[in-house]
Amino acid sequence: MAEKKPTYYITTPIYYPSGKLHIGNSYTTIAVDAEARYRRLMGNDVFFLTGTDEHGQKIEEKAESLGLDPKTYVDQMATQIKDLWKLLEVSNDKFIRTTDKDHEAAVQAIFEQLLAQGDIYKGRYEGWYSVDDEEFFTESQLAEVFHDAQGNVTGGKAPSGHEVVWTDEESYFFKMSKYADWLLNYYKTHPDFLIPSTRMNEMIKNFLEPGLEDLSVSRTSYKWGVPVKSDPRHVIYVWIDALSNYITALGYDGKDSTNFEKFWPANVQVVGKEIVRFHAIYWPIMLHALGLPLPEHIVGHGWLLMKNGKMSKSKGNVIYPETLVERYGLDALRYYLLKAMPFGNDGLFTPEDFVDKINYDLANDLGNLLNRTVAMVNKYFKGSVPVFESGVNGPDMDLEQTATDTISRYHELMASLHYADALSAIWRLVARTNKYIDETEPWVLAKAEKAGDDRRLAAAMSHLVASLRVIALLLQPIMTHAPKAILGQLGLSTEPEDMQIQQLSLADLPAKVQVVAKGTPIFPRLDAKAEIDFIQAQMTQSDKQKGRAAMAAAADSQWEPENVTLDLTKSAIKFEDFDQVEIKVAQIIEVKPVEGADKLLQFRLDAGDQQNRQILSGIHEWYPDYQKLTGKKVLAVTNLKPRKMRGQISQGMLLSTEHEGQVTLVIVPDELNNGDILG
Repeated sequence: MAEKKPTYYITTPIYYPSGKLHIGNSYTTIAVDAEARYRRLMGNDVFFLTGTDEHGQKIEEKAESLGLDPKTYVDQMATQIKDLWKLLEVSNDKFIRTTDKDHEAAVQAIFEQLLAQGDIYKGRYEGWYSVDDEEFFTESQLAEVFHDAQGNVTGGKAPSGHEVVWTDEESYFFKMSKYADWLLNYYKTHPDFLIPSTRMNEMIKNFLEPGLEDLSVSRTSYKWGVPVKSDPRHVIYVWIDALSNYITALGYDGKDSTNFEKFWPANVQVVGKEIVRFHAIYWPIMLHALGLPLPEHIVGHGWLLMKNGKMSKSKGNVIYPETLVERYGLDALRYYLLKAMPFGNDGLFTPEDFVDKINYDLANDLGNLLNRTVAMVNKYFKGSVPVFESGVNGPDMDLEQTATDTISRYHELMASLHYADALSAIWRLVARTNKYIDETEPWVLAKAEKAGDDRRLAAAMSHLVASLRVIALLLQPIMTHAPKAILGQLGLSTEPEDMQIQQLSLADLPAKVQVVAKGTPIFPRLDAKAEIDFIQAQMTQSDKQKGRAAMAAAADSQWEPENVTLDLTKSAIKFEDFDQVEIKVAQIIEVKPVEGADKLLQFRLDAGDQQNRQILSGIHEWYPDYQKLTGKKVLAVTNLKPRKMRGQISQGMLLSTEHEGQVTLVIVPDELNNGDILG
């Protein structure tokens, strides 16, 4: 009988599909993916859950504003998020949606159980509510309060900055106050339940010590939600619905509870700090009331900030993962996100830091180490890696000890989700291995080899290959391509059974290994200025597109100019600057995907000046039926300097609009002539 593997259950929060996810959202999922991959390599039976939280007033209003029914809208958004996770090679075992029928049925049963045992009661809610946050606030909790001329409170803003509205409606309430003392005691007896410890201190000081209020758990003012089975006028409010996903995804209160019995309680649940309160207060109380054990750990990570604060479309500082993956590869993004976020604290994204980490950490330190090693093994041993022999050269033992210490420290840090520190530990081995080359000076040892002393050169080469093997294997949870590329160039196996890390050692270098004849750089060095400029342009592109689209709309007789509003308060430009931009009507003659680029479409256009103007645009995900664009007339910026992308020249830019993550080309009437200039 096969040995039973230890189980490991880890979750991301379920994402609210009200807009396109950015790299801050992607960090959470990549971080959890890294831990899931690490645990699998360590021999665990892993269940990794992610998904979408699809009910609520905000979704109902968003769908209505787009002329869609809520289900159609969330179907589109869920597909978009699944596609993003596929692009990021997220290895989740299940993607749950709160509109899944089995989830909704389980949520109804949970509500009825809590109602029957007296933990939920009917009352009336009067107070301030933020639709964007799906959260109720007392007046004292508001970050800003609005008054009329008589001094009466007329509204305000939640701590998030979103405006609140006065709400007065019948509601069911959960008796959170009943369990406040129990939760406080649980915190004291389980000090590592909520980590880092600063998060637990916040919960105690800001919510438990002042007194925990009962929680509104149903609404009657909207219908897009799970109806209360015994009182269908009410829909179950977001937190019981959303939080329950972590157990309903395993089959709790369903037809098949095998996974629930196998994996619950969760080992780790990872959330952003903005929703720690719901996961560290409401969630454990819900579980306790249901008679279920609590997760071992709730981890509340910080935010990935920009120079001017949180990512926000209004600030023009949003960067999307698709942009970075398309241009720099997935491994560069995964490495950067996990290196830039210190455990429990906020991280800072800057284009300069992103490019530097690619150039210095990946291209110089790691990539150059691999290139030099492959070249020297080929030069001195015709590509055949010598058998590993310990302690021949003076620096051998120190490198071996550094590798041993790195492996030990790495396991400690990965097991506690300290990814940035784990990467720093790996890079200490990278640095030590680079130093080893300088210490042993293989080019000098090669001369000694001719004199009959070849052990030192052979030992140096085997130590370099062995160290790179350890580095590659340790990087597997972080990077999904580079480890195999490194091992492949070193002539080492990439079969799963040969890539385990449970008993990893520098001395385990296989015999009879042949490196490739010539190594290819796995991380080419970037032109720093050009790439920084590119990323900065992407961070503000959405706002520019919106402004251009509004101007295009004003020029179209089918639009009413008085309905077009341009917000120039943030980055007003002179008219003569805009006047330099040449925007022409162009007809799409042909459109097809760019080979090897999932997001790029290649357009051939007639803009009145040349029949075969070619423009590349990263809009494939929004136009899967791209053939239908043939013959359409669009707006194109035609006096941009041509640039090369994926081996193809792009001679301009197509104008598009972006609304809540949906990108749409600006299509103009057929009556307009090809080459007409917008002015």
